[in-house]
Amino acid sequence: MLITTGLLVAGQLVLALPGFPDYNAQTYMADLHALASDDEFVPFKEHLEGVRNAKYSDYANRLVSNEEEFKVMQSHILYMYEGVQSPADVKSFILDGSYGDCITIKEQPTYFHLGLDGVADPPKLTTPERPGGKPPGDSSNVDSPLTEGDKDRFGNPISCPEGFIPFGRLTLEKFTQYASLSDAFKKTPNTGRREGVSLRGDKPFHEEDWEATHLYAHAAQSVNNFGGNSWLNLWSPVGDFSISQQWYTGGSGCNLQTVEGGWQVCPTCWGTKEAILFIYWTNHDYGLPGCETKSLTGCYNLECVGFHQTNNKWFLGKHFSRYSTTDGAQYGFEMQWKLYNGNWWLWLKGSGAYEAVGYYPTSIYNGGQMSKQATNIDYGGEVARLSGHSWPQMGSSQKADKGFGKAAYQNTIYYITKDQSGGSGTWAKLTEFEFTPKCYTTDVVNAPNGGSWGTYQYFGGPGAGTC
Repeated sequence: MLITTGLLVAGQLVLALPGFPDYNAQTYMADLHALASDDEFVPFKEHLEGVRNAKYSDYANRLVSNEEEFKVMQSHILYMYEGVQSPADVKSFILDGSYGDCITIKEQPTYFHLGLDGVADPPKLTTPERPGGKPPGDSSNVDSPLTEGDKDRFGNPISCPEGFIPFGRLTLEKFTQYASLSDAFKKTPNTGRREGVSLRGDKPFHEEDWEATHLYAHAAQSVNNFGGNSWLNLWSPVGDFSISQQWYTGGSGCNLQTVEGGWQVCPTCWGTKEAILFIYWTNHDYGLPGCETKSLTGCYNLECVGFHQTNNKWFLGKHFSRYSTTDGAQYGFEMQWKLYNGNWWLWLKGSGAYEAVGYYPTSIYNGGQMSKQATNIDYGGEVARLSGHSWPQMGSSQKADKGFGKAAYQNTIYYITKDQSGGSGTWAKLTEFEFTPKCYTTDVVNAPNGGSWGTYQYFGGPGAGTC
């Protein structure tokens, strides 16, 4: 198992791999995330040909468990691109050190493989009646980097035209860091248990990577709903895995199903120390032990069939234009999930108006609870760590009682009561849950006591070696 430590060199994350004296850490990180070469640009068609012609022997020193699993990964990538009719015409760019490919809306995997009957029309937003009162402080909305008008170092516009969506390039370099494809799709990535194979020398080894325990500081309400809303204050905490997110859930045990979204820091997942925009879904309790199945149980962003994106401006899995600073400017974005006419719609708001980004067709929930409605709303922070590491920072790294400008927060928290276009939201009445107040806390103010923020919460903490 790879246990890594990291440092920043010239703004780039460099990993040290204890016990691997002959293995180049920078090369490993580049391979891990298919970082683009400084002097070579790989067009989409060439990338696709490379995947098709790849051999297991070229990747045998990675963490993929065997040749059979390698072929599963290879087949998955080719399967995801089957809808692309003219690979040579795909325009691409580099962002965060990896490729984005502009794929037409109807050629993306979910539309092509689920056989969607046209592109669904988004509903109107659901908004609550705004209470009066002065907010605790001022903040600004961030924009997607695809709206900045930038170009990559090869002169390619970092954007996609109307009718196309930005699709993060799927690579064998990324997937083969996992023992299996199902490990790659887990919410906390399992970088594999490869027993009997050693990168250290001639001795087999077995080391745990991610601890099974996750820690939370969050607030929830058990209530039937068709989605909800919050504004997420944006930070980039330090550590292995740290999230600020929304959860909408239904079912229990192995039948737990979710739709989720927010921002996440996970350097070994995304190849950047900065928080990125993410969404996630599961239809079978994340495929956790005891709930394993050969069927797809969920994944991040567009890494498997599930989410159908319709917006060309928001790039799932990529960084934001700005981040908050302690006692400085506070930035964030607004997110709404809304179940309407058989689709879980995602809306995002940067500095402009709210925009419909795309949707999860409820068919991915196989008739389970989330194909009808959710039964719980949940907001706040989640962390996980690699074995032997300290618990990460959560939020801004400050506990909830530090308040505005220091602690991270979510505000404008409400839920949706009907499957309808438009409508009025209902302010959440949240209950606090602190797993380890020594390290992470949350403070909730429920409407109408929250002034113009409605219902809101502060949350976070510094983490520690022991929590």
